[in-house]
Amino acid sequence: MAYASINPYNGEVLKTFPVASDTEVEQILTNAHQAFLAWKDRSVSERCVILQRAADLLRADANRYAGLLTLEMGKITSEALAEVEISARIFEYYVQNAESLLADEQLPFDPNEGQATLVNEPLGIILAIEPWNFPYYQIARILAPQLAAGNTLILKHASNVPQCALAFEKLMLDAGLPVGTFSNIFATRQQIKTILNDPRVHGVALTGSEGAGSVVASQAGQALKKSTLELGGADALVVLRDAVLKETVKWAVKGRHSNAGQVCISSKRIIVVDEIYDEFLTLYTEGVAQLKAGNPFDVETTLAPLSSQAAAEEVREKIRQAVIHGAIATEVGARVPSQGAFVQPTILTNLTPENPAYYWEFFGPVSMILRAKDEPDAIDIANDSPFGLGGSVFTEDTKHGAEVAKRISSGMVFVNRPAFSNANLPFGGIKRSGYGRELIGLGIKEFINHKLIYVTDSKTKA
Repeated sequence: MAYASINPYNGEVLKTFPVASDTEVEQILTNAHQAFLAWKDRSVSERCVILQRAADLLRADANRYAGLLTLEMGKITSEALAEVEISARIFEYYVQNAESLLADEQLPFDPNEGQATLVNEPLGIILAIEPWNFPYYQIARILAPQLAAGNTLILKHASNVPQCALAFEKLMLDAGLPVGTFSNIFATRQQIKTILNDPRVHGVALTGSEGAGSVVASQAGQALKKSTLELGGADALVVLRDAVLKETVKWAVKGRHSNAGQVCISSKRIIVVDEIYDEFLTLYTEGVAQLKAGNPFDVETTLAPLSSQAAAEEVREKIRQAVIHGAIATEVGARVPSQGAFVQPTILTNLTPENPAYYWEFFGPVSMILRAKDEPDAIDIANDSPFGLGGSVFTEDTKHGAEVAKRISSGMVFVNRPAFSNANLPFGGIKRSGYGRELIGLGIKEFINHKLIYVTDSKTKA
């Protein structure tokens, strides 16, 4: 497995990194365990002082951190700066809330019999396996809560964002985090298995593909280790007949094409009721046509290249297969640059459940526009997916929208805006989108020991 920075805009190999030796793996494990023995005994407030410093450092040097995102995976500048900011906000969320989230809980119990208390204790080393599409945010949303809880982390990041991984490791050291408390490792697949089987490691959090999730979950299960998985998504964006159409279209274009469509919660399946379908499709096509592909460092660019040429070719091949099986593919807008990992924005229509592409996740600027007979049919189409990560409903009647949202099978549903992530909202899905939750109190409690302490009077008769 090669770790290399390759600029997706021009294909230039910027820097390569050797994989870790087995000796280095063992040293990182030893350091992480030794760091845990000291870190777990620090107060939550002491831990959070370092999280606040990390947030401050991110903001103070936001342009440099954002520049690395653009350089390694092609994110446009405005989105890169937004990722730096949400990472800082995640740190600050736990600075402000970790102490109360981790506080002891007195359980309802007859005081004449005894006192029952639930305490939250850290487990030890947690392995984080993270993807390339949000290189900092993906780290922050596991690192901040687990450091606050008293765990230590080893990071195995995606092989195409090594400089981002190293930058975040240095950020935490600069913030005052003790050596070993958070370590990046350029590991091989076999070394990941070795780490998971080490008795000092107590869990793994993975964000990535279904294939990677299946392998890691299996390895974790065999080792009897806790795991959380955030996998793929094919989010439904349901447009009801009373939706405010122009605003809905703007949200739909943004919800599908931010980060060049490389978002697990982007609006990949746009489901429109029949009576407004044609008008929606016309307006949506016009909106997509306004996107401008180009150098992601150029502030005028609104459509970035994909993360790599391999990723771009995979998306193009999926489009070809969808057409072979009966879909209509309409390329939209000005031609994207021939240089770089660009994919022409494409709208897929005439998709039916008989077409295998109907159930795929397109990780790029490809929109599936599905016609529903009516609202119940739209809900059925939304739920006819192996995934269940996010989703959205657009309607002028927000109360009704919330009722429709309850009928959509996914971990998150938003009314009148596409799914998004925020420091103070939980994140996670169901079905083949994985299990477990990240962020807020749910995330901080995924890898802790919920220990019961029961106390009774020493004179209690046996």
